[in-house]
Amino acid sequence: MNAFDPALSPLEWNELDARAVKSIKALAADAVEKCGSGHPGTAISLAPAAYLLFQKTMRHDPSDPAWVGRDRFVLSAGHSSLTLYLQLFLAGYGMEMDDIAALRTWDSQTPGHPEYGHTPGVEITTGPLGQGLASAVGMAYGARRERGLLDPDAAPGTSPFDHHVYVIASDGDLQEGVTSEASSLAGHQQLGNLVVIWDDNKISIEDDTDIAFTEDVLARYEAYGWHTQRVDFTQGGTGYAEDTDELAAALDAAKAETGKPSIIALRTIIGWPAPTKQNTGGIHGSAMGADEVAGMKTVLELDPEKSFHIDDEVLAYTRAVAERQSDQRAAWDTAFEAWKTAAPERAALLERLTAGELPEGWADALPQFEESTKGIATRAASGKVLSALADVLPELWGGSADLAGSNNTTMDGATSFVPIEHATKKFPGDPYGRTLHFGIREHAMGSILNGIVLHGLTRPYGGTFLQFSDYMRASVRLAALMGIPSTFVWTHDSIGLGEDGPTHQPVEHLAALRAIPGLDIVRPADANETAWAWRGILEGRDHPAGLVLTRQGVPTFPRGTEGFAGAEGTLKGGYTLLDTDGTPDVILVGTGSEVQLAVEARELLAADGVAARVVSLPSREWFDRQDAAYRESVLPAAVRARVSVEAGVAQGWRDIVGDAGRSVSLEHYGASADYQTLYREFGITAEAVAAAARESVAAVRGA
Repeated sequence: MNAFDPALSPLEWNELDARAVKSIKALAADAVEKCGSGHPGTAISLAPAAYLLFQKTMRHDPSDPAWVGRDRFVLSAGHSSLTLYLQLFLAGYGMEMDDIAALRTWDSQTPGHPEYGHTPGVEITTGPLGQGLASAVGMAYGARRERGLLDPDAAPGTSPFDHHVYVIASDGDLQEGVTSEASSLAGHQQLGNLVVIWDDNKISIEDDTDIAFTEDVLARYEAYGWHTQRVDFTQGGTGYAEDTDELAAALDAAKAETGKPSIIALRTIIGWPAPTKQNTGGIHGSAMGADEVAGMKTVLELDPEKSFHIDDEVLAYTRAVAERQSDQRAAWDTAFEAWKTAAPERAALLERLTAGELPEGWADALPQFEESTKGIATRAASGKVLSALADVLPELWGGSADLAGSNNTTMDGATSFVPIEHATKKFPGDPYGRTLHFGIREHAMGSILNGIVLHGLTRPYGGTFLQFSDYMRASVRLAALMGIPSTFVWTHDSIGLGEDGPTHQPVEHLAALRAIPGLDIVRPADANETAWAWRGILEGRDHPAGLVLTRQGVPTFPRGTEGFAGAEGTLKGGYTLLDTDGTPDVILVGTGSEVQLAVEARELLAADGVAARVVSLPSREWFDRQDAAYRESVLPAAVRARVSVEAGVAQGWRDIVGDAGRSVSLEHYGASADYQTLYREFGITAEAVAAAARESVAAVRGA
């Protein structure tokens, strides 16, 4: 239990509470009816549960939605957005009746699914089923790590940083595989601050879920290591009573269980008490019809002639929720001030993290790598960067989907984030550790990273092979949609991984990931670009990033000598690595491990009297954000002879190379062999780049 939580037992539930629940049932029906589309049924039947959370259970402050001491709420069943919007309306988060009436319309505060950053009080964008619950696991991770940074020695439940993450999930959420992955991790991590209410209404779009979903969900969650309970509003099928006392007792029991995450199976009838459409697939995702809405209002003893109505005294009561929590807030404020006085350095850290700022001079810790023709794999360089930053950036933490040694995502000397009894000889750990272990769960890893970021204070990263970014696409897209700085480390970035063969060799992945608006893909050419890439990623706050790294060694270029530019141009996404005297005849553009081929091709062309500029383009997205003058200085429009070289499909390169340009690429799957053989056999070589350059020059001259 938590010292600052509102008192839930015994439950105080008066006539105004009952009227408020009836009112929002009617408002849910009215809003969908006016819009002509939406999901009224779940919002109607979950009204008492959501109300119990927001008005009686959760610690929150509508006047300060970003309060660090608040509980978090995730509506994983994002299609039932009204479930959340109506609580924000009742509590006074700036949501008014006109906003409810504007559901799913242009520029409203009430879009079809909740959107982070768009509506005050919405903690996360939800809609793709399963993502909300999986990211809520990440929020619980984040809460524990932050407590370890800020107040590790406080007794359980006494720290101002102790709070809960509450989730409302649907049948659909629990059918999606991502929740199985994430829930398994939540049980393993013993996340006692996570509480899930599963709306067990047995209805989805295809009506009765028995057609596809008959497993014993609570037995599954018990096997995961969760605390499980059941609350049955249907009274075993003999009637229907919205027993908020029983649900409140279950929530109390869930909060009392601090060593396990909790799930409460809440058996409801979707759409209750709609007279004819309750308990049907029809009320799940479409308007009820005027007669049905009027009939439901009559059952609720509301005026069927009134729409979008709530009594003033009811609204005044619900909007006083912060006043009813004033004693708990005062106790929290006192504890918080005492903590600041006792721990001024940690208080300064909190201030910096809350502001989203990096410490002064932090970049001085970034390693610089010496010239080397043998070089180093960029995955290995990335690992050295992470270890170098460990002491200066305590907010930076992360790990891998069972590929720590391959992804180089473990900071030297860092303990693992894991209950002590699950630590291993190779990975000693504790609950406040820094190294994350996701197991072979890439799908959940992406969602958990998003949840950690959304919790607010730390910067997580997670690694796997680039090929397996396919498993992460839903969470990566949501990170881009929300504009949050999740960091995805993707190694083994091409056929350069060699003998593992085509199942593990990404071909179309760079193009596919670059197609996601708002996602920054960064593929550095050498070790120093890798260090600068990390700098650019960490200095960014409004985009997720995919750092794409090699398995094989690549040369470390002699920066600042022999004509090579410094690696600081990485921050601009693209820069001239090697130039010519005067206007070049051709521009060779490469990314990652293929930049070295452009460098070698430049020498081959020089022997033929062809002057070539080499451009390293580690991030198309960063480059596109530069002003037109800079982009023109790197890729002058007058130089139409151009070649791109990248060990993947050429899709997306035409706007760089133009009609006269050529692309050295890979338009088919790979094979199993050492990487030198693969590059040679598939024609991704310096000779091929030089030949393509000659063709492009000839095409320009011929035109």
